[in-house]
Amino acid sequence: MGADVDIARISSKGQVTIPIEIRKKLGLKEGDKVVFLEKDNNVILINSNRLAFEELQKEMAGEAEKAGINSEQDVVNLVKEVRQKIWEERYEGNA
Repeated sequence: MGADVDIARISSKGQVTIPIEIRKKLGLKEGDKVVFLEKDNNVILINSNRLAFEELQKEMAGEAEKAGINSEQDVVNLVKEVRQKIWEERYEGNA
């Protein structure tokens, strides 16, 4: 099968301690939420933040290119423009 195997015991309250190596692989820390995804008679444990980010990436696919953002420098320039606009709106109108 080739998969790593970790075993955890279910407590009387239905709680399971996620093994440290799995927490590291999923980037989980105390207070994080996880998603249990049922697929093909299996249950997959997913970091909810990563799942949300992946869904956002899917939804936004191609939008950066449509907006003319094709490089890291384009992002830097956009951030500078937005900061300048905010500065002007907040402070130059109050001078």
